[in-house]
Amino acid sequence: MTALQSDASTFAADMLAGFEAANRQYVKAVDGGVVRSTVIPDGRVGLVVGGGSGHYPAFAGLVGPGLAAGAVCGNIFASPSASQISRIARTVHRGAGVLLGYGNYAGDVLHFGLAQEQLRAAGMDVRSIAVTDDIASAPRDELHKRRGIAGDLTVFKVAGAAAEAGHSLDDVERIAFRANHRTRSLGVAFSGCTLPGATKPLFTVPAGTMAVGMGIHGEPGISEAPLPTADELATLLVTALLQDTPDNPGNRVAVLLNGLGTVKYDELFVLFGKINALLQNQGLDVVQPECGELVTSLDMAGVSLTLFWLDDELEALWAAPADSPAFRKGSISAAPDLTVQEDFNVDAGSPLESEALIAAAPLGARLFRAVDELLTAAEQELGDLDAVAGDGDHGIGMARGAQAAARAADRSAARGDGLAAVARAAGEAWAEHAGGTSGALWGAAICAASASLLRTTDLSQDTALEAVDSALLAMRSLGKAEPGDKTMIDAFVPFAGSLRAGLVDGLTLELAWDNAAAAATAAAAATAGMRPKLGRARPLAEKSLGHPDAGAVSLAMVVSTIGHSMMKEGTHG
Repeated sequence: MTALQSDASTFAADMLAGFEAANRQYVKAVDGGVVRSTVIPDGRVGLVVGGGSGHYPAFAGLVGPGLAAGAVCGNIFASPSASQISRIARTVHRGAGVLLGYGNYAGDVLHFGLAQEQLRAAGMDVRSIAVTDDIASAPRDELHKRRGIAGDLTVFKVAGAAAEAGHSLDDVERIAFRANHRTRSLGVAFSGCTLPGATKPLFTVPAGTMAVGMGIHGEPGISEAPLPTADELATLLVTALLQDTPDNPGNRVAVLLNGLGTVKYDELFVLFGKINALLQNQGLDVVQPECGELVTSLDMAGVSLTLFWLDDELEALWAAPADSPAFRKGSISAAPDLTVQEDFNVDAGSPLESEALIAAAPLGARLFRAVDELLTAAEQELGDLDAVAGDGDHGIGMARGAQAAARAADRSAARGDGLAAVARAAGEAWAEHAGGTSGALWGAAICAASASLLRTTDLSQDTALEAVDSALLAMRSLGKAEPGDKTMIDAFVPFAGSLRAGLVDGLTLELAWDNAAAAATAAAAATAGMRPKLGRARPLAEKSLGHPDAGAVSLAMVVSTIGHSMMKEGTHG
C-alpha cells in the first residue's frame, strides 16, 4: 500500500473524512458513509450503494444527482454493518422507498439483507440488487453465484438515472435487475494488492505472468497465463466476454475499461484502442464508453473489461446526466441541502434482568476482553490463512469486531447492566465494526445468545447450553451454511454437540466445554481436506485444499479461550 497513512486501523475512516472534506459540494458525512449534500426531492426513490472501502471511486465517489443518493462504506474490503446501511437509507428516504445496491459477496448479502429486513419492519419499502457481472466467478448456468466487480457502475448508473427521473421503486428495481442481467465483466491482475499496515500483498503473481479472473477484494485469480501484449490481452478479454453474452444482446454495447489501481491511463488507452477495434470488427456499436479508474482494488496492478449490452431504455438511462465526485455525464444541477441531519441512533433501553445475570456481568465483560486479546494477537495468522483462497481480511475483521465488542461489554457492565445486556451490546458492536461475513454471523450469534439469557432467571449448565444452541441456530439461519461447506459451521456444530454430550454425561461445565473446544479445534483442522462451497473461496476450491478454513479456525480459537478463561475464573455449573 502507499506510505501515506497515519494509523492503519483507522485508514478507512481517515480516507472517508478526507474525501468528504474535499467534496462537500457533493456529499456530507453520515455515520457509516456519505449522502448527497444536495436536495433530494420528496417522493423520489433513494439509491443507496455500498460495500467495503478500498475501491474508489466505488462507492462514495458515485454519490450525487443522477446517481446514488448515499453510499455505505465499510472497512477496507469488508462489508458495512446492517446498522450503518440502515442509517444511510433512513437519511435519504423521501417517501418513495429505497433500493440497496451492492456486489454479490457473502458479507454484503448478509448485512444488506439484515438492513432490508430491519427497514421493512419499520415500515419502509426497501428492495435490493446484488450485482453479479464477473464471468470468472461462476458458470453461465449459475449467474446468481457470480460476484460483482466493475459492472456495479452500469447497474448503479441506470438505477440512479431512473430514480432521478422520478420512476417508481418498482421501475427502478426492474431497470437495475435488467442492467445487471445484461452486464458482463472479466479482470486480470499483474500483481496483488496490500492492505494498509500490511507488510506483504494478499496474493502474488509470478513474474512474467498474470492472474486471470481475480476478485476486487484481493481474491487470487482462478488461473494464470503468460504476461501478454496489449493486443493479446484485448483478444483474451473480448473473446471471453463475447462467449458469455446475455439473451438477445443486440449490437449496441457500453464498454468500460477499468484500471484496478496502478495501471497508468496511458496503458489503458492503448488497450482500449485494441478492444474498440475488436468489438467493431464483430459488428458492434460502442456507445459512450468509459476508460479509467472506475472500481479499484487499492494498489493492485490490473484491469477489467465490462460489456453492458444496451436496449433503448437502458441506453437512454446510461446517457442521462449525472454529477458525482468521480463520475459525470452531461449537465445536471441540484440545490444545496441545508437541513440538519436527524439522529437515528435510538437506545431501546435494557430489559430487566435477574440478580444472577447482573452479578455475572463483570465475568461476561472479562470473557470478551480475553477474546479480544486472543484475536488481536492472531490477526496476522488468520489473515494469512484467509488469503490462501479468500481476500485475507478475516484476521482484521475478527480483531476489529472483538475489540469493539470488548469495549461495548465493558461500558455495559460499568453501567450496572446484566449479562444479557452486556452480550447484546457486544454482539451489536461486533457486527457494527467487524464488517464482512464473519462480522454479521458473529454479531447475530452473540445477540441470539443474549436473547436466550433473558429466558432464564438463574445461571446453570442448561443456560450455557441454550445460549450456545441459540448462537449456532442464528449463525446457521443467517449464513445458510451446512457441515461440509468449509465454513465456521464445521467447527461450531461439533463444539455444540460435544458440549451437550459432556453435560449429559455429568461433566462439569468447564470440563465439558474444554472437551468441546478440543472437538472444535480438531474439526477446524479437518476442514483442510474440504473444498469450499460458499463464499469468496468457492471459485478457488483447489487452492483452498490443504488449508483449513479461517472461520472455523478462529471459532475454535474463541471457544478454547473462553473455556480457559472460565477455568481461571473458577466458575462452576
